[in-house]
Amino acid sequence: MTAPALAHTLRNPLPAAFVAALAAQFGARLSTAAAVCEQHGRDESPYPPMAPDAVVFAESTEDVVALVRLCAEHRVPLIPYGVGSSIEGHLLAVQGGVSVDLSRMNRVLAVNAEDLTVTVQAGVTRKQLNAEIKDTGLFFPIDPGADASLGGMAATRASGTNAVRYGTMRENVLALKVVTAEGQVIDTAGRSRKSSAGYDLTRVFVGSEGTLGVITEVTLRLYPQPEAISAATCSFPDVKAAVDTVIQTIQLGVPVARCELLDALTVRAVNLRDKLGLPEQPLLLFEFHGSAASVAEQAETVQAVAQEHGGADFKWTTKPEERTKLWEARHAAYFACLQLKPGCRSVTTDVCVPISRLAECIAQTIEDTNTSFLPAPILGHVGDGNFHCAILADPTKPEELEEAERLNRRIVERALALDGTCTGEHGVGLHKMDFLVQEHGADAVDLMARIKRAFDPLNILNPGKIVRAF
Repeated sequence: MTAPALAHTLRNPLPAAFVAALAAQFGARLSTAAAVCEQHGRDESPYPPMAPDAVVFAESTEDVVALVRLCAEHRVPLIPYGVGSSIEGHLLAVQGGVSVDLSRMNRVLAVNAEDLTVTVQAGVTRKQLNAEIKDTGLFFPIDPGADASLGGMAATRASGTNAVRYGTMRENVLALKVVTAEGQVIDTAGRSRKSSAGYDLTRVFVGSEGTLGVITEVTLRLYPQPEAISAATCSFPDVKAAVDTVIQTIQLGVPVARCELLDALTVRAVNLRDKLGLPEQPLLLFEFHGSAASVAEQAETVQAVAQEHGGADFKWTTKPEERTKLWEARHAAYFACLQLKPGCRSVTTDVCVPISRLAECIAQTIEDTNTSFLPAPILGHVGDGNFHCAILADPTKPEELEEAERLNRRIVERALALDGTCTGEHGVGLHKMDFLVQEHGADAVDLMARIKRAFDPLNILNPGKIVRAF
């Protein structure tokens, strides 16, 4: 983790003429204060802060256009910023420059309830959106845990706990408004559910992490709120039994909405933080959506499968307050795990494998973590083959960071050998760049680099992320 830090020291100061132009254009919405810049150069990755030289708080697409054009004129890097919840170093200013904070672009622009679509500015968060559309009887299901901005979720191709039923941002983004590296504004698609018109620019920008353009508006699919929702928990003697239950549940076609795994160490962390009193054994946490009869049927089917694999203490509830308590604890599990080792940072793995290879992948990962001197709780969205290992390391101790990276490499290489991916939902950022060649091959990564150079010939958009193109 030393190369990005070195790149950070090689920055050039902002040209005086550029700073003057920023001040004239944005006034009080420009900040060069150290505290503001440092906030915008820090995320949940294990990297040290890499602050931009300035922060601009955009309030419209026109603001972003003006800023991009100034950055292009003066060859200054520009890094989009949502709420700062990324964990792979996506927003770190490795070459300095300007962070464009989109959090003030927080308006829901159009709700088309009849078409089950909504258009929002990029700074709208998922919780804000669902609060504002609640009375329509619709909701947006993609839930990465953090209250992330929808522009950031599109930029990282996020997913989360509901992906097993509702898919990821890739399936749920219909169209984008994007400011290109030349300061042009493009609309990648309309609101129709399908199109065969030309290259699919929407999919090009979804997952591009701000390296090809700045997303300013997002059009999304919505879904009817379920008539009934129930949640269930079940403890298992070991992780393999829990994972085998998940595999059989998916293969039976049970339409679970969420299916989450917490290993015994994660359960202990959650109990300490949230006082839940759960048995400190591997735990599956399910959620079922549908009619009252169908959620009961789903729960009964899963209970029977779990019992075949040694599952015990199966509990399910339809009470909103009980469901909310469970899912709030799950969403806070990352921070609960950090408290297991005060002062640590998490090197968080994000592999995803075909569901049939999941038990093998997790079992071998546990063998690795059991022989390590670092705590490494496991949790994840196992319903779609995606799990995380939060390797807890003291960032001031090089031997711990080295061990964390060793474990991370083993986990990723195993997933790739099982026809999986190095990142199921967090994106590449800085941390996963070296795995892309292993996953896709040199020719595919070279094509990605050529796309980057074609879209951003001056290399001003979030430089140094995803691929080494210059």
